[in-house]
Amino acid sequence: MSQNHSVLITLEQKLNQIIVGQSSLIQQLLIALLGGGHVILEGVPGTGKTLLVKVLAQLIQGDFRRIQLTPDVLPSDITGTNIFDLNSRSFTLKKGPVFTEVLLADEINRTPPKTQAALLEAMEEMQVTLDGESLPLPDLFWVIATQNPLEFEGTYPLPEAQLDRFLFKLLVDYPDQAAEKQMLLNRQAGFAARRIDISSLNPVATVADILQARQEVKQVQISEKIIDYLLALVRASRQFPDLALGASPRAAGAWLQTSQAASWLAGRDFVTPDDVKAVASPLLRHRLLLKPEAMLDGLQIDAIIASVINQVQVPR
Repeated sequence: MSQNHSVLITLEQKLNQIIVGQSSLIQQLLIALLGGGHVILEGVPGTGKTLLVKVLAQLIQGDFRRIQLTPDVLPSDITGTNIFDLNSRSFTLKKGPVFTEVLLADEINRTPPKTQAALLEAMEEMQVTLDGESLPLPDLFWVIATQNPLEFEGTYPLPEAQLDRFLFKLLVDYPDQAAEKQMLLNRQAGFAARRIDISSLNPVATVADILQARQEVKQVQISEKIIDYLLALVRASRQFPDLALGASPRAAGAWLQTSQAASWLAGRDFVTPDDVKAVASPLLRHRLLLKPEAMLDGLQIDAIIASVINQVQVPR
């Protein structure tokens, strides 16, 4: 494989050394980065979501900004605004935190729909329009939005049309017992996530490496049999009896893209059915909508996704 592949493997290893017990999450996050899509991270507080994103940005030498989203955050707090300078008697542009390469939008469901829409427009268009002027965002521009799955009071859940703009929804679970013990041993030895000097970490990649790797991902071969298999899965999701909403055409394109990224990260130049299945849950869990009766029966979306996959015959 290419030099860029070696760089990404080193990046994955380095992240696993610092963020203990989240190897599957890290791999899926890197697939989303290679696929060029934005991510929702959902998990309870204290599971290392912010630390993971900050460390990743430092290791790829990416410009990093963080927005703590609250009910009083305005669209201009994200995109920026033109400010009148009394001395020069002219307007000067003050760019908002959206003008960055890696943007962490903390608790996106705590800010009102108008502010959410401003961020999602920037994600979709890769530009911001201020006073009629279109300003392009960096080539890498990558948004990781976090959500707390437990608190619903005073929140503004994203509607389905806006959720569909996120490539992956990743669930941040508690680490297993061995990993959590290692975290405690690290803390006893003096490591504290709050005090870690992120800037002292030696980068292992550059933004240019990531952009080149994305181009290589697009060259990964995908046979007609695999495309037919992927389409059969998409159509099965639309006809599944427990689902009110199946996978959209945008989801089908994203599925193709992330299957290529998963294959490339695994060191292959062709997509297998296992690559398609590996990205199914993070790609679909925020796009599929359960019927009310299925919700009352306590059905879980990940179990439904597994049922959809089991319904469709794997190509030989």
